[in-house]
Amino acid sequence: MLLAFAAVLPGIFWTGAPDTAAVLREAGVKHIYVANAAAWKGVAEITADLVDFTKITKLKPPAVNYRFENASASRVPWIDSNGWQYLRRPGGRFYYDAGGPLAIAEAFMWHADALVKADDATLGPVAQMLEYLRPLADPGADWQQVADFAFIDDGASAAGEVMNLLVRGNLLFRVTRAGDPKFKLNVQLGTKRYPLEQAKNPATMAQIIRADLTDDNRSLRIYGSPVVVSRLESARGRVRVHLLNYDAARKINGLRVRVAGEYPHSEGAKLQDYSASNGATEFTLPELKTYVVIDLSR
Repeated sequence: MLLAFAAVLPGIFWTGAPDTAAVLREAGVKHIYVANAAAWKGVAEITADLVDFTKITKLKPPAVNYRFENASASRVPWIDSNGWQYLRRPGGRFYYDAGGPLAIAEAFMWHADALVKADDATLGPVAQMLEYLRPLADPGADWQQVADFAFIDDGASAAGEVMNLLVRGNLLFRVTRAGDPKFKLNVQLGTKRYPLEQAKNPATMAQIIRADLTDDNRSLRIYGSPVVVSRLESARGRVRVHLLNYDAARKINGLRVRVAGEYPHSEGAKLQDYSASNGATEFTLPELKTYVVIDLSR
């Protein structure tokens, strides 16, 4: 199932005074968002827009935390992802007061209208990430979100927590307010199949939904890391795979990806063990540092 969107580049929120304009120019930044646009009026080569924080949703910085479970000595990664927030409020505006290039990549991946606060320490990496993303934000590309099932969102916190686990589990879904007959699977909490009592454990509910969908009916599957969140889009005989490593301090080696459909051609990254047969395309990404976009075509 395909859902249209518009490509958006995240913006930089800058708290420095106008006398820091040289720092911005050196980093190649020409457009910023500020709390006092009047102060920046007339500053050469810098466009500064005012931000109304009363109309912006503040987000947690994207990150991964390794924590010990009580019953096990193994470390289970907990991903702080905002993907479900973007799916719940596709027309909203968002703000990160930290997060650097990882926040920039996350906002772009979900095509969100978002601002990321940058300072002297993060400006360079943030500007570099924006430069990498710029050619990918072609509004004429007509990329559309791929979804495998519908999730009926009643706006409650329980639904948000389940959606969070679905996103982190790389399950592709569309958020709706009512059932959608275009999907074979429609998930609604509070029904006999998906009782609210069971939704109190979002991880368990996410596993139930995954079992109902079945792995054979998933458009995208990731193997080899629990800290990578993915997204899949389609446009005119090709698909785009987004891969975001939430543990950006550590490179991931040998990430395996499976996409439904046969796409013999690829671009955007060097891939290994590439196969397009039997109704699916599989490949290995040798290394993933922070974020990569891979285009596949027929």
